[in-house]
Amino acid sequence: MNFKILLTTGLLASAFTIYAQDANKGFAITGDGHNDYMWMNIRQIDLGTGQVTKSIFDRNKTNYNITDVAINKTLNQATVNDGTAYSASQYPTASFVAAAAYDRRSEKLFFVPMRIGQLRWMDANVKNDAPAFYAVAIPNYKPNTNADENNNITRMVIASDNNGYAITNDGNHVYKFTTGKKPTITDLGALIDAEENKGLSIHNKCSSWGGDMVADAFGKLYIISASRSIFVVDVNTLIATYKGTIGGLPANYTTNGAAVDADGTIILSSATAFVGYYKLNMKDLSTTKMEGSDVVYNAADLASGNLLYQKEADQARANSFANVAGPSTKIVAADNTVFPNPVTGASFNIMLAGKYQGSYTLVLTDLAGRALQTNKTTIAKGQQLQLINLQSRPTAGTYLVKVLDEKGTEILSERVLFL
Repeated sequence: MNFKILLTTGLLASAFTIYAQDANKGFAITGDGHNDYMWMNIRQIDLGTGQVTKSIFDRNKTNYNITDVAINKTLNQATVNDGTAYSASQYPTASFVAAAAYDRRSEKLFFVPMRIGQLRWMDANVKNDAPAFYAVAIPNYKPNTNADENNNITRMVIASDNNGYAITNDGNHVYKFTTGKKPTITDLGALIDAEENKGLSIHNKCSSWGGDMVADAFGKLYIISASRSIFVVDVNTLIATYKGTIGGLPANYTTNGAAVDADGTIILSSATAFVGYYKLNMKDLSTTKMEGSDVVYNAADLASGNLLYQKEADQARANSFANVAGPSTKIVAADNTVFPNPVTGASFNIMLAGKYQGSYTLVLTDLAGRALQTNKTTIAKGQQLQLINLQSRPTAGTYLVKVLDEKGTEILSERVLFL
């Protein structure tokens, strides 16, 4: 039985469009300049040049308001000049910030002040001199003291599944959060050391705390610790695999910020050195100085809307289309089909011909045959359009949609691509 894929030219074009506009827009959490280590300012940077393009928020200078979305309570705050910003918990960047993530889709910049159990965010495209900040409590968060920094959240990124991920210094809490008006925050648990790490633990304070995090287009997270160690994290298993140690940096250069530029290169910043940014070569973990990059501000964190290995993922998906459709397959509607394909949202449809009347089971599996979601449905006479809402959106890749009859016989099996 032949089943054809419903793919319009417009859908394919939109699925593979890479938006060049603002692709190198990034954000840095900085101090005021040379020899300042109060990381409370938010600046927009050009990741292509490493230069600051504008200040988004300056401590004790920028007017603001901040709203607790859980209770819908807004604190209006004028310019502060008396130093209370450093200790007031309701000040947006109070207690310093070492973790930020930029969601390009919503133009939001998320961050977590250290020792304050709140996820906060703002409109990164703010056009006035009094930006609005929003906050929501992190469930069961235990604040640290200055001497105990294990629970400080220092790594954050928006991943390929469009969710945010934030990880504590000690790796014992991986927080997953949605990016809507009222983010939902889930503590996924602790990271697990891969067997091949050979004793180098993701939980080790000397080698693995601090730093930043980037995500790739295949669903993985990359922790870059302040001590230059790199771990690759599988978000499904929470296993952290040691990849290596970054080389070629100055002796006093801690790797505190990391963001992916428009070319897919990781840009590094330091909270302790005022010598500019470095580019990281992921093949051999070597670095090269980014000539002409800003040397005025140290940066405790970097953020961008780009994913590592995006070009490779796009090519893999293009090849997947070719393998599924074949060179002679016409892209037309069929009696039995899954659409839209590729899936870019949180649902898809299955169109079934009415001759298959009865009760059926719809199963979404990975290519290894492991079921990710199962739905029951009844097919009546005539064509039936079945909407499948995803209980948990899988990471980007190719999956199978299967339809089983009451006897468990497979009557449809079609590949579906998630972007």
